[in-house]
Amino acid sequence: MFRYKAIIAYDGTNFNGFQRQLNGRTVQGELEKTLSKMANGQAIIVQGSGRTDARVHALGQVIHFDFPEKRPLERMRFALDTQTPEDIAVKEVEIVDETFHARYLVQEKTYQFRLDIGKPRSPFRRHYASYYPYPLDLEKIQQALPDFLGTHDFTSFCASGSSVEDKVRTIYEAKMTIANEDEIIFTFRGDGFLYKMIRIIVGTLLKIGNGRLPADSIPKIIAAKDRNQAGPTAHPEGLYLVHVGYEALDNE
Repeated sequence: MFRYKAIIAYDGTNFNGFQRQLNGRTVQGELEKTLSKMANGQAIIVQGSGRTDARVHALGQVIHFDFPEKRPLERMRFALDTQTPEDIAVKEVEIVDETFHARYLVQEKTYQFRLDIGKPRSPFRRHYASYYPYPLDLEKIQQALPDFLGTHDFTSFCASGSSVEDKVRTIYEAKMTIANEDEIIFTFRGDGFLYKMIRIIVGTLLKIGNGRLPADSIPKIIAAKDRNQAGPTAHPEGLYLVHVGYEALDNE
């Protein structure tokens, strides 16, 4: 068996998430069906760098799988890219050591969250940006963002249903970019993120920008370790997994 690492992108609109489920269409499920066909019916298991929820997108999700045949890399990439559904793209493929694991060796992840603030809303972005129709003070949001940087217990920003006990994470980058007059992009880079953590962070920042929380409230919310202290969970369609970093491979 040969271990392949692949970087994939997908439009999460019509998926129930990345992880295989008993019911519902998933990215992992579609990839495994295609790979099994390519392997003449042999079951192929795909491992991802992490889960993404329903309607969440990816520009740089990383997967690995063991395949019984060593193929030229572009041939493998092209076959996988063209035989998977049109809402999945396979960007890169390489053969890696059998010790590589897409999930367990992750060093950092980068996510972006796109927010449509246009009036009226754009019908063409409805699946690719979360819409927020209310007034926002962007200076207050900018003031609050640096308070997320560093190592903290992010229990207040973790949705219920998580089985993870250690909720300490380190955020290296938290910034807001005004893409144009109708769209804002949040970027978060860290060593890992909890269940729905980024969507809760964005929901909290929007509450600050709308004047319903003070701009200096983030340290208090973090210290409380109480999900009820943070803002609502932002809608999933604005969230993108942009990059997954591996120290040994990426030299990051």
